[in-house]
Amino acid sequence: MPFKIFVVNPGGGTTKLAYFEDETRVLKEEVEHNPAELNELESISEQLEYRMKEIKKFVKNSGLDLTEMDAFVGRGGAFYPLVGGVYFADDDVVKDVKEGKVQADHPSNLGALIVNALGKEYGKPAFFADPVSVDEFDDVSRLSGLKELERKSLAHTLNTKYVARKVAEKHGKKYEELNMVVAHLGTGISISPHRKGKMFDVNNANDGGPFSPQRTGSLPTTGLIKLCFSGMYDAKQLIKKVTRGGGLMSYLGTQDLKEVLDKMEKDDYARLVFDAMVYQIAKEIGAMSAALKGKVDFIVLTGGMARSDVLVEKLKEYVEWIAPLEVIPGENEMEALAFSALRVLRGEEKPKKYSEFVKYRR
Repeated sequence: MPFKIFVVNPGGGTTKLAYFEDETRVLKEEVEHNPAELNELESISEQLEYRMKEIKKFVKNSGLDLTEMDAFVGRGGAFYPLVGGVYFADDDVVKDVKEGKVQADHPSNLGALIVNALGKEYGKPAFFADPVSVDEFDDVSRLSGLKELERKSLAHTLNTKYVARKVAEKHGKKYEELNMVVAHLGTGISISPHRKGKMFDVNNANDGGPFSPQRTGSLPTTGLIKLCFSGMYDAKQLIKKVTRGGGLMSYLGTQDLKEVLDKMEKDDYARLVFDAMVYQIAKEIGAMSAALKGKVDFIVLTGGMARSDVLVEKLKEYVEWIAPLEVIPGENEMEALAFSALRVLRGEEKPKKYSEFVKYRR
């Protein structure tokens, strides 16, 4: 009999749900939430009851029987720093989230809370996997150049590690046997080197690296300081500008890559901006290849922008000499979560306890 897994992935205004039997996705749904109702709640953790009601409504209408599930698995959030892997969604992580002991008040934090509640109600194990806060940095990766500012590991870890495992499996290897550079190319871009199963560096997509559809990436430091004191912006406005109004949005007024590609047909400036983004992505891939001392088995492209043949072909021109290129487009988060739980159910991976693997608390 196949293992039955229920997957929960909370986002800003929706909760993605899926039902898997082993590797096969049988059912999926994206439950939309009323923004006005969400805005009435002060913190993300206060949305738990509201989202649980919406999930139960979907389950009832779909005819799913949650008593038949073998496990529940939810997206991991911006918790305290953890090593990668599958974790029990236990009361320790729930307590920290509800007390605000997290790195950011982000919707993904709800994943562990929701599956913890479902697991208790139906008497089945509940997990989260490879949260945003996975921190496997080498010590040298942490230094930024200014003592007061430490580089942080916050990245698209769930999808990044999933596609790295898929590439390894495709070539008859284990993730822990290979060196790879994985570029997650979405509204934010995070590019990470993986050495024998350890993601030992990454550009935090909000703080550095290439510019993306929404984010500025690394900026000229002294120019940014002058902008901060120009009187044009307060701190909140400027953070919003560099994380949501940067990159393609800043130069071209859109974050839609398809729209940019269409503009490039007649607009030389649009082509320049696109080429500059590709150039910066390639430079970051090159930097992370250097971090692996040139011993790179594969370069992996993933995320929504990896669906663009134009972007992939242009990147190939820059980086294919380093290592073979593998492309696994899209977010793949639901599959990544389901397959993480499946590894545990099959006895291929032992789940970790959150309290034992928190690296440090702030």
